[in-house]
Amino acid sequence: MSSDIVTRLDEAESFRLLASSTLGRLAIAVGGRPEIFPLNYVVGDGKVYFRTAPGNKLLGLTVNSHVAFQSDFHNEREAWSVVVKGTARQLETEAEIAAVDALNLRPWVPTEKYVYVEIAPSEITGFRFALERA
Repeated sequence: MSSDIVTRLDEAESFRLLASSTLGRLAIAVGGRPEIFPLNYVVGDGKVYFRTAPGNKLLGLTVNSHVAFQSDFHNEREAWSVVVKGTARQLETEAEIAAVDALNLRPWVPTEKYVYVEIAPSEITGFRFALERA
């Protein structure tokens, strides 16, 4: 889909835009009900990474690893939105964690978030929207 107003982005452009932001939303099912969690993230090696603490988010990922992740941006002239569907898993090895730390993944708020999670995309979709008014 492409027009002067809405443009469907290819996977490479969608991932580039995703990498330009640090705030997104994770959508998971917890107890059969949808939940959405705002979180900060980084991207690297074609994957999305975030940190979390024990709780509903981690429990939901453990029970059902299929997730959706969304990030977006807007200003007065344009907007974009990227959705990643994929599989989440907790990182286990020191090498995996060190690699993500090298991407400068740090919690925004001073809470203990020692669990590192990776989302491996199976599908990435993105759209750019022209917002200029005539």
